[in-house]
Amino acid sequence: MKNLVIIRHSKSSWETPLNDIDRPLSQRGIRDAHLVSDALLKYLPETYIAWSSVAKRAKETATIFSHHLQIPLDTIVLKDELYTFDESALEKAIKKCSNTYDNLILFGHNDAITKFVNKFGDRFIDNVPTSGVVLLEFDTDDWNDLKKGRIKKTVFPSHFKHEQHAS
Repeated sequence: MKNLVIIRHSKSSWETPLNDIDRPLSQRGIRDAHLVSDALLKYLPETYIAWSSVAKRAKETATIFSHHLQIPLDTIVLKDELYTFDESALEKAIKKCSNTYDNLILFGHNDAITKFVNKFGDRFIDNVPTSGVVLLEFDTDDWNDLKKGRIKKTVFPSHFKHEQHAS
């Protein structure tokens, strides 16, 4: 059994003109990352490997999540190939995961994430939002043999809107 926790980076800032790869998180993105990561802890597998895109907004998202999920920051592997918006490139990267790991946490980008989730999940998700998390389970022992899996859980910032208004 293989499990993938796929996390779209949090909302980024467009306030200053920067190269796309260098855009940081916005204040809303920071808040949403804290909110979602705090709620995610009870759904995580006990052991895993964590990967992140090299983009600044993905690395900042991974840093916030690592704090809440008690993932040692120095264990998150930065991967150039995860800085992609293409589902087939994302699929190719995931299929390279070593089979010694049954659980992979991945911080990446849309459109790749939404298209990947819809190709491999068992229900349609119109759009995985920024800070959104999808937990997928695959009935295989080989990452390279990924076929249609099952969406076990989604955690999106919108799930907490009523809590944000209450405070």
